[in-house]
Amino acid sequence: MKELLKELCLLDGISGDEQRVREYILDKIKGFCEYSVDNLGNIIAFKKGKNKRDKKLMVSAHMDEVGLIVTSVNDDGSLNVDTVGGIETSAIIGKRVFVGEKRISGVVGSAAIHNISKEDRKKAPKLSDLSVDIGAPDKNEALKYVSVGECVTFDSDFTELGDNKIKAKAIDDRFGCAVMIKLIQSELDFDTFFAFLVQEEVGLRGAKAAAYSIAPDAALVIEATTACDIPGAEEEKRVCVQGMGPVVSFMDRSTIYSKELYSLAFEIANEKGILCQTKTMIAGGNDAGAIHTARGGVKTLAVSLPCRYIHSPSSVADMRDLESSYELIKQLVQRI
Repeated sequence: MKELLKELCLLDGISGDEQRVREYILDKIKGFCEYSVDNLGNIIAFKKGKNKRDKKLMVSAHMDEVGLIVTSVNDDGSLNVDTVGGIETSAIIGKRVFVGEKRISGVVGSAAIHNISKEDRKKAPKLSDLSVDIGAPDKNEALKYVSVGECVTFDSDFTELGDNKIKAKAIDDRFGCAVMIKLIQSELDFDTFFAFLVQEEVGLRGAKAAAYSIAPDAALVIEATTACDIPGAEEEKRVCVQGMGPVVSFMDRSTIYSKELYSLAFEIANEKGILCQTKTMIAGGNDAGAIHTARGGVKTLAVSLPCRYIHSPSSVADMRDLESSYELIKQLVQRI
């Protein structure tokens, strides 16, 4: 699982530009299932099991990651950018990036601290205060390598930290993609639909189209969620804790989850001795927000991997949580 996640995280694929991730996934699931790619770029896969289900189950994860997009080129050769998905501006200052199809190296630049007033140092930086420096001396030279509308992705290695932790970009939600690939490559008791989705980070757009096409009765959304188990955060504000297993939500900002499926998840966890926890804050959202209201409504559950520093170039996850999440999800796919 670690090597699969590593290969997925190292791929570039911000919202609307998921092609590299899609091609990788198609290569991994070819021969294990039937599949198609819709007009938005979602992969809709059908894995035949030993038995047919009376109703349809859709398992989903999104392929896209947060990033930046070039909006204009300045006379000095620097690039103005806007965010694609939710990014905290202070988390990307000084970070290395790749720009465009040619993967031109660059750095997210800002004013030197020596040139910032004491008052401004206390304020969060604005995106308009930042630019991407690719080393071009002027606008004409920069335009030889990049153009407006090109994607900017984080240049971040996959690194192991200590005994159990890993650091990478795009753990949200290449983790879910890795789990689904592994499930498709295995034998399942029941027929199951799998949806590798696009454009989650900019408004759950792929999920809306895929749920309409599949028309499931139930859905299991695999995600990564914010772990704030860091110094200064206490009790419910920690949201979830790494090393304590997958996170099963009862509610977030876009979905009130099926109480039946929520209870089933903890029932299975207790039966199988799988560490499992609930999300202690009603915050955020994921593709479930679009899926559970599709057509006539869909019973939906989300199972998430606790992830520190999410939506940054250096997200951190615990391999023990990854493995226990896979075990819980596998059981849910068989039991729902």
